[in-house]
Amino acid sequence: MTDNFLPFALPCLGEEEINEVVDTLRSGWLTTGPKTKHFEENFAQFIGMPYALAVNSCTAGLHLALEAVGIRPGDKVITTPYTFTATAEVIRYLGADPWFVDIDPKTFNIDTHQVAATLDRVDGIKAILPVHFAGQACDMDAILALAKKYSVKVVEDAAHALPTEYKGQMIGHFGDITAYSFYVTKTVATGEGGMIVTANADYAERIRTMRLHGINRDVFNRASSELPGWYYEVVAPGFKYNMGDIAAALGLHQLQKANQFQQRRAAIAAQYTEGLADLPLRTPYQYPDSSHAWHLYVIQLQLEELTLDRNSFIERMSAAGVGTSVHFIPLHLQRYWQNRYGFKSADFPVALEVFKRAVSLPIYPCMSDADVERVIVTTRRILTEALK
Repeated sequence: MTDNFLPFALPCLGEEEINEVVDTLRSGWLTTGPKTKHFEENFAQFIGMPYALAVNSCTAGLHLALEAVGIRPGDKVITTPYTFTATAEVIRYLGADPWFVDIDPKTFNIDTHQVAATLDRVDGIKAILPVHFAGQACDMDAILALAKKYSVKVVEDAAHALPTEYKGQMIGHFGDITAYSFYVTKTVATGEGGMIVTANADYAERIRTMRLHGINRDVFNRASSELPGWYYEVVAPGFKYNMGDIAAALGLHQLQKANQFQQRRAAIAAQYTEGLADLPLRTPYQYPDSSHAWHLYVIQLQLEELTLDRNSFIERMSAAGVGTSVHFIPLHLQRYWQNRYGFKSADFPVALEVFKRAVSLPIYPCMSDADVERVIVTTRRILTEALK
């Protein structure tokens, strides 16, 4: 690697975030408290939903969401194999089984035609768990129509999708519950953290209770209640999924910048699309009637026209000082999922083919135009040298 290595991803933090964290430290309130509550209120307003509940990860959010909608042992949940393992592992947490469906070759989102076919022939499916890959919305019209027809719930994995819009409406308005990620590489970053939104008061109350040991009042609410501060009630065997005020302090200012960040990411994506247009690769497809969060910019190498494979390309980019990544290794190729369900690599051919060609280029708001140009120039040089 060169001394001036350009990393694949970096959080973009300013003095506002730093000062808010320092204020939190000085306040003495480090766990779930007033700043977490403020963050939840701001997030609910930003999305335009009545309930937003902060948690310590999107994984926790998905687990709580599935539990709230009633997923139980033996149930099945349709989802995609082209995602991080958290999407599917939370289904196993509840003793249920993921039912993988292949992806659309243009968007890499779940193929709704295959979702329909699966609902027609498979018994015991209780929910659909779509993933808005890279920040582009799934075909929510089709998913919601199927959910209504077959009486199944929809829990959205929006880890990549803040602030994504589908046909003019923010993601978070479509499924029964939606979960977002604030992991360090995400479009809004608190290091670790997540948020759940829903319009259903019963779901919100269940999640609020289950995210903190099944206690019906959190520490902050107990401290501000007329009841004795030591008093609490355990009403269910819950989890330890609450967000603390240090993470929320970061989130308060990151959320204020979410639209600004998205605009910068979109500008970088446009530069990439223009600068790489004549190379042996495919740039990301974007729905014309939806906005894209551009959490990821994933190219597809046209390997038939090149003398190198995907892994060699990544190695050459790294040697030239540019970080890249791969999103994702399909779950049906991973040992646990293969051992449990007997998957073969050819079971989901579109996901497999996309994986073999996929490279994620750096895309984050604090990249300079010079950084973006460097990625383009380096990509162009390596691929031009590798033309057959």
